[in-house]
Amino acid sequence: MYRPAARLADIAPFHVVELFTRARQLESEGRDVIHMEVGEPDFPTPAPVTHAAIAAIANGQTFYTESLGLPALRQAISRFYGERYGVDVPTSRIAVTNGASGALNLAFACLADPGSEWLLADPGYPCNRHILRTYEGQPVAIPVGTDSNFQPTSEQVRAAWNERTAGLLVASPANPTGTLLTLDEIKALANVCREKDGHFLVDEIYHGLTYETDAPTACAAGDDIWVINSFSKYFQMTGWRLGWMVIPEDYVRDVEKLAQNLVLCPSTPAQHAALAAFDPDTIALLETRRAEFRKRRDFLAPALEAIGFRITARPEGAFYLYCDCSALAEDSFALARDLLEKTGVAATPGLDFGSNQPEKHIRFAYTTGVERLAEAVERLRRYFGR
Repeated sequence: MYRPAARLADIAPFHVVELFTRARQLESEGRDVIHMEVGEPDFPTPAPVTHAAIAAIANGQTFYTESLGLPALRQAISRFYGERYGVDVPTSRIAVTNGASGALNLAFACLADPGSEWLLADPGYPCNRHILRTYEGQPVAIPVGTDSNFQPTSEQVRAAWNERTAGLLVASPANPTGTLLTLDEIKALANVCREKDGHFLVDEIYHGLTYETDAPTACAAGDDIWVINSFSKYFQMTGWRLGWMVIPEDYVRDVEKLAQNLVLCPSTPAQHAALAAFDPDTIALLETRRAEFRKRRDFLAPALEAIGFRITARPEGAFYLYCDCSALAEDSFALARDLLEKTGVAATPGLDFGSNQPEKHIRFAYTTGVERLAEAVERLRRYFGR
């Protein structure tokens, strides 16, 4: 008899992946699809990183590592916090993980009791709430909008907190909006969590991809904050599945026990590759690519607005434009499907990001070159008769 765990009823499919699958099917049939749906940089992994992986494999460095990661990589991450942010993060508090998703799995496996409630921004990255639900926690949405630049405020968090609330998860830069929290805002949110004796988790996986100002790390707001980062976005290592987490000291042993049992260790070749991610030559290349992302954003945002999309969130980071499409269509999901089928432009409907007016919003990722973005804009203009 088919009888999955009850939690599966609360875990929705990741609609963007299903759109991506349909896009690939159209491409196999000879259609030209412009991919603006999946949050993946189009740049290849920097050559020093791939060369480091090849060298590690050739030298036989393919055995298990410590469950919290290679000591040398944990030390490199610690130095990175000092050099980039001027913050002292001890190596002992750093765990290398199987991507940021692996970090979040470990965090919620450690913290989420059955029935505990966790506050998350809506709209927000869908997998976060589904990972939480997998560990029997209950996500509670905080609707956010233009009045707070699509980020939760300390006042909202305080008002939403009740006796079942266990913690808060925020993201800066955020997906799907690209908005940032200031250090003062992070400190204010942290203080509410402390007042309520709750946990505070901050997703920083798009750090490095900001365009007017650098994003502050929550590590500067206290050593009791869980901070999650990744080698996927800024470092452009998506398929390597490698990330890290900064853990409050009291929980390091708990996370280590979970990692030993759930994953044993992160990929060894990927960890050796990531050692080269912090080399000056690699960082210099990544910074030129950051400038290219800004160029793409600055082209695409006014072009979409000229068609009739409204960009109501300030896109300060990541590589997304979260657009109000209500002047152009009644249902963003139907619109996304129609755009894919009729124009070959793949975008992500708001349905993936929560229940806060999803039908009014659609996300475009500027993860392809300006020439392809210009072609996408032209196709959209023709579609809407503009």
